[in-house]
Amino acid sequence: MPHVITQSCCSDGSCVYACPVNCIHPTPDEPGFATAEMLYIDPVACVDCGACVSACPVGAISHDSKLTPEQLPFVELNAAFYPEPDGNLPPTSKLAPVIEAPVVYPRAGGPLTVAIVGSGPAAMYAADELLTQKDVRVNVFERLPTPYGLVRAGVAPDHQSTKRVTKLFDRIAAQPGFTFYLNVDVGSDVTHDELLEHHHAVLYAVGAPNDRRLDIAGMGLPGTGTATEFVAWYNAHPDGHPDFDSLAINLGHERVVIVGNGNVALDVARILTTPPDVLARTDISDHALAVLRESKVIEVVIAARRGPKDSAFTLPELIGLTSTCEVVLSPADHELVALDLEAAEDPLTRNKLEVLSKLGDTSTPPTRPRIRLAYRLTPKRVVGDARTEAIECTVTDTDEVHRLDAGLVLTSIGYRGKPIRGLPFDGSKAVVPNDGGRVVDPRSAEPVPGSYVAGWIKRGPTGFIGTNKSCAAQTVHNLVADYNDGRLRDPRYKPGALDRLVRSRRPDMVDSAGWKAIDAAEVARGGDDRPRVKFTAVADMLTAAADGGPPRFGRRLLAGLRR
Repeated sequence: MPHVITQSCCSDGSCVYACPVNCIHPTPDEPGFATAEMLYIDPVACVDCGACVSACPVGAISHDSKLTPEQLPFVELNAAFYPEPDGNLPPTSKLAPVIEAPVVYPRAGGPLTVAIVGSGPAAMYAADELLTQKDVRVNVFERLPTPYGLVRAGVAPDHQSTKRVTKLFDRIAAQPGFTFYLNVDVGSDVTHDELLEHHHAVLYAVGAPNDRRLDIAGMGLPGTGTATEFVAWYNAHPDGHPDFDSLAINLGHERVVIVGNGNVALDVARILTTPPDVLARTDISDHALAVLRESKVIEVVIAARRGPKDSAFTLPELIGLTSTCEVVLSPADHELVALDLEAAEDPLTRNKLEVLSKLGDTSTPPTRPRIRLAYRLTPKRVVGDARTEAIECTVTDTDEVHRLDAGLVLTSIGYRGKPIRGLPFDGSKAVVPNDGGRVVDPRSAEPVPGSYVAGWIKRGPTGFIGTNKSCAAQTVHNLVADYNDGRLRDPRYKPGALDRLVRSRRPDMVDSAGWKAIDAAEVARGGDDRPRVKFTAVADMLTAAADGGPPRFGRRLLAGLRR
């Protein structure tokens, strides 16, 4: 009996290399890996060894005899990825080709030293790739007192299995040669040029933190915002929009409209319709939970400009949504699904449309808060005087206007990177121009010495948590090649000088011991019923960091000894 990959797949790829018969695809070296919605186990080729189960960092792989009822659709989904047994199955006689770790050629002047700016998945995977070699030092800089980026602040609180990848990141951070510089803002506390004086290279993995904005009349009224801001609010992110606190979120109306239908839109809709008692067992912020307990919302409309076959959400997320929430379509949208299904040729698209075709109808009265997927609606304007009252949309490619009454309108139409001080920036693509992770000056088409990128700031906001692993590996391979070829200048200062510089500029810098203290304090606040209760204010994080671990003088001494 085969194993099955389920909804929480992060596309890390570790399972691919653990499989002794190469039955998990697409592999990181195959063309479809970067765009695949998840990875898939071939049920015919699987030999039931279980090696993939322990390799998966998010616990997404189960034996097909141990699946929950909600996970059963993934049996067919895994099988649908593969052709019928006709001799064209993927090879099953050898391990998948493993990308070799970059070999660092030692120098007499000291170890290869790299600064990584950002601490999310791309940053941590890059650090891991670098630290496969001896005598490499990695210093990770993060402007918040807590690491791990969107894994901590973006993954929905009811998706705790996905957050298990932080255990992998904890192991990376515990490796010799790894140092955290948290609560340090590169660009103001320390500059790019200063980092280059203390390192051979600086690698930016800062993501795409800005929302794409919807430019229609009425956006900006109280009761409008972005899904990213809403996620920050319920995930207790200290950068939660200062004007988007619990008083500004109006859940006293019966309907919320989300413009855009990617996975983040599904996350927000699911949180808005999940019983608060269920959310109370997660790490959702207390202020969000209190507002959700008083919510009057009975319908969340997820509005998309295009039709069902072009839905931006992934099939795994749709399956997960329909297994926990009531999801419906209007009769007109059911007709659109039927038309798309009749014309669909791609099997995965057909699977998505098959799930949509089985959804309930809006004519059935809701028995609990529900989600409605709405198609071919192009936003025209938000209506309201003192605050949001409705959103008007045209039926796409027509002049017909639909009005959706709503007390809250959120947009979820994508993300954009923002410029990094000291580096070139492509404003149209919202990325740092690069060649395989090497930052490139567009005026000269030459690499910018010692400067690299990985993750969304490199390739744009595409892929999943684990997609950053292969992305970071490519960048690190090029960085190491440049180092080995003598193209990276040696640091100007000795290692201890960096710590003195950063602490002189940022006395409340948080190191690894401080982060462990914050982590332990949050877990303790969660008690027996919740995984943790996060701090929502930076000041509280800094207090927890100072209260745990050795005194700061002792930490500086330990840091000097490690170096």
